[in-house]
Amino acid sequence: MRTRRTLSSRAVGALRVGSLAATIALGAVAYHARPGQESWAEERARMVSDQIVSRGVRDTATLRAMRTVPRHEFVPRAYLDAAYDDRPLPIGFGQTISQPYIVAYMTELLRPKPGDRVLEVGTGSGYQAAVLAEIVADVYTIEIFDELAKTAAARLGRLGHRNVYVRHGDGYFGWPEKSPFDAVIVTAAAGHIPPPLLEQLKPGGRMAIPVGSVYGVQTLVLVEKDREGRLTTESLLPVRFVPLLRGPR
Repeated sequence: MRTRRTLSSRAVGALRVGSLAATIALGAVAYHARPGQESWAEERARMVSDQIVSRGVRDTATLRAMRTVPRHEFVPRAYLDAAYDDRPLPIGFGQTISQPYIVAYMTELLRPKPGDRVLEVGTGSGYQAAVLAEIVADVYTIEIFDELAKTAAARLGRLGHRNVYVRHGDGYFGWPEKSPFDAVIVTAAAGHIPPPLLEQLKPGGRMAIPVGSVYGVQTLVLVEKDREGRLTTESLLPVRFVPLLRGPR
């Protein structure tokens, strides 16, 4: 599938990740780490080799980030034993932390580079933002649920990701005052590709977004904007994500 288009924008208030106290109440979901960091590192290494490299992800920066970021810090206490399993996990508010392979695959699709500025729509627990933060200069991430935004910002700050900026708001409109972005990643399924996100993508940039019905399997779509601003889209593989929710108008 190949298409071309151009379009418009709008947004809301942001939090620097280091600015929130780590004592913020965690609401419906409690997050705790357990002892045994060497064991966690071994589980991460196994996760990368068995779930990610074996499926064809080859980008060295992506693989290094996946081996580095402690996924167990981003999952609820009740799911700690499944932190490195090959599946998404619930994080409260009807949201999930994505399957490790999908996080790695979508990261690789963006072709992230050290100087890049990336927009993420759908912060969730902050895991995808943390993976990107290991590679790029700055990550701007938007979350529709205020409590998830606050706890993700606190967690990312505690883990030392000072190059992540978290905003509570409607991700459909992106973050226009911080645009353009070298890459955009959307971690919730939309019925169509939001025009404001296309507008905020820099010429030469790439976007990864699941598109389709929230009641069935969606398609992961790669959008590329060439140096003249022309857009092409490519359908890659079937996926299943939570829906891209909209805030009050």
